[in-house]
Amino acid sequence: MNGRRLATTERLIVIHSPDSDGPLERVRDVADDHDIEMAAVPVGDPIADVVDRTKETFGVTLGGDGTFFEGVRAFAPREIPFIGVNTGTLAFLATVSPADIEPALEEALQGHATVNERQQLQVTADGIDSTGINDVMIEPVPPENAFDRKITRLEVFVDGEYVGEYDGSGVAVATPTGSTGVSLSAGGPVHFPKNNGSLQVIPLHTHRMGVRPLVVDATSEIEIVSMSAANLLVDGGRAQTQLDADDVVTVSGADATAKIVTTSYDDDFFTSVSEKLGWSVREDRDDRGSHELVADRDTGAIEGADLLTRAQRVAEEAARSVGEPLRELHGETESVEHKSDAADVVTEADYKSEKLITTIIDNEFPGHGIYSEESVAKEADGEYTWLLDPLDGTGNFANGNPNYAVSIALVENGEPVVGVVYAPETDELFSATVDGEARRNGEPIAPTDRDRLEESVLLSGYDPDGSFLSHCYHETRGVRRLGAAALNLCYLASGSADAVWEYDTYPWDVAAGVVIARAAGATVTNRDGSPYTLDFDHDARNDLLGTNGSLHSSLVGHLEGLDAAVPASGD
Repeated sequence: MNGRRLATTERLIVIHSPDSDGPLERVRDVADDHDIEMAAVPVGDPIADVVDRTKETFGVTLGGDGTFFEGVRAFAPREIPFIGVNTGTLAFLATVSPADIEPALEEALQGHATVNERQQLQVTADGIDSTGINDVMIEPVPPENAFDRKITRLEVFVDGEYVGEYDGSGVAVATPTGSTGVSLSAGGPVHFPKNNGSLQVIPLHTHRMGVRPLVVDATSEIEIVSMSAANLLVDGGRAQTQLDADDVVTVSGADATAKIVTTSYDDDFFTSVSEKLGWSVREDRDDRGSHELVADRDTGAIEGADLLTRAQRVAEEAARSVGEPLRELHGETESVEHKSDAADVVTEADYKSEKLITTIIDNEFPGHGIYSEESVAKEADGEYTWLLDPLDGTGNFANGNPNYAVSIALVENGEPVVGVVYAPETDELFSATVDGEARRNGEPIAPTDRDRLEESVLLSGYDPDGSFLSHCYHETRGVRRLGAAALNLCYLASGSADAVWEYDTYPWDVAAGVVIARAAGATVTNRDGSPYTLDFDHDARNDLLGTNGSLHSSLVGHLEGLDAAVPASGD
């Protein structure tokens, strides 16, 4: 999940320990300041009654690691991101200090935080089917006589392959978040927990030579056969059962990950571990190292960057942030509305995407104007205005077709200077500034160099009477209509097509694509070869011809024969 999405939070759910009344009221004050609904749930109580799936929800835990575990249990299955505030004593997982509640929440609600995935595990055995965030431990059953032998024998398999027999005090299977203390005491590794999909099998006080910790992918299936009675505990006993001889325990990575929100106010993982385990270096040394690596902890700003570079960065993050909600709604037609005609549709996804993008941009550039295809119109204080098509290709989107995109452009005094187009279904991000290089997912792109129509593939937008198709189809390798003007221009820029024709355009349809195509080296003009400019008159028709450059004069000639008297209509 993209942290920018937190900027549209509509509801806070706070799971709190009994001794967190003061911090709870401070969280409530932040929610009130942002006009956000808030529900407070005592730790251990269910949250089902306060969850509203129609609203963007953000979770908070107030307490120690026990409360954090409850947050994982409650929030992870619902894919609700949450942040852990440590109001307990010794906590490794809840990493925000109570003193930093307000600034940490402000950073998150501005969309400047990061959302990291934490691997969970799923464990099944006779009498237990449970999910854990930390570890599964299989240990000997304590003998009645404290001086009797405390040994268990276990056989371990990974994806059906025999690993070996573990004789000793048991085995722990841990996630990267899992019990660092247990792992270290058994000679195991320290795993960086963020976005790490793995599991580690750790022998506990083994009585055999050569048994070492084992790291496997989270998709692996670990089977542990108990050769005698043993106790099984998940996350320190939050779920537990007793195993009999020959019982089989199956452990694998859980499908649902915990989405943990990280801000610049969180304790760094390695620094926190070092301090809490007493590994800190001498008092006259810095635990953060002798070299400073400049990390951009605030994703909305780049220190010293010019306006266009920063705007491009924000636009890229805004575009990616709507990818997840758009993919969730892709193909749902129940909420379709019609604008000018039956082909001009708008969906719930248009409005959700628009709200998220405009919130992100307004947070970062409050003085800039914003114009969106659907409903937003905010006048600029200066020369900069953003043009948005939150969902280009709505008809495709509503019917489950993958050819749709998000288009974001920054315009300076009427000229497009930053363009970002994102295709969620293919995860392609096209981006450029007016004087920069056009890129797709960070790699440079360029148009083709074909100069013969018979070798070329053309893309067409709205073609009311089929004139463009009839004039060009038989003289080329084909004319395609994809239904998304922004993607048409990006495909021209990246060499997937040789030319693009649009009968009529609106600024938000093509502004971003124009920047990207021109930066890649394509030629973009009106039908007669005159410079293409953005026209903000809703009643005006503005045609567009984009080519790889080599074909331009030839296509201008073909377009001279087209009938331009057909009334304009939206795509």
